[in-house]
Amino acid sequence: MDTPARTPSPATTALPRAVTVLIARRVLPAAVAEFEAAMQGMLAAAEHFPGHLGGQVVSPQEVGDAAEPLLYHVVFAFDTEAHLAAWQESSERAHWLEQVLPHTVGTQQLHRVSGLDYWFAAPNSTTRAAPPRWKVATVTWLGIFPTVLFLFLTVAPLLADWWLAPRVAVITVLVVLLMTWVVAPRLTRWLHPWLHASSK
Repeated sequence: MDTPARTPSPATTALPRAVTVLIARRVLPAAVAEFEAAMQGMLAAAEHFPGHLGGQVVSPQEVGDAAEPLLYHVVFAFDTEAHLAAWQESSERAHWLEQVLPHTVGTQQLHRVSGLDYWFAAPNSTTRAAPPRWKVATVTWLGIFPTVLFLFLTVAPLLADWWLAPRVAVITVLVVLLMTWVVAPRLTRWLHPWLHASSK
């Protein structure tokens, strides 16, 4: 007798999720130029790997004492865990790490998230599961809609004479910055009981 075909479970049919690695490194002011050059080399090398979605070096917003290390953030994004692992285990990454490490102070801090989970992860945690995707999408829209509306009413008129691409670039950068450091942290704190409520 033929064995009935099994229906794939949601776990086996789920689509792969993009993965973002957020890295924090401290750099002495005297080594900034060398560090940034090495990081740009690493970012350029990562672009040639399958599944690479993007990368960026985020410079410190404030510069303090000349002897105080500066906090840099580096972002790498890949479309799947497997492609991220291929990059992390590659000889190219190892080579560029050798160029970067002499210009840093202390150990790096690494945080890995999937999709938009960065906005919804618990502070200082790398293990907490993200809320359901539909809740993530809902809260993301609740944050992006008023943010974009505010920027179109305040910033966009000041850029009316700019070309379209630079205008869109400025607006989207501001949206990301406001969502990451202002809007999303407050929304996720206010809506925390709902976001992380256990399903019945």
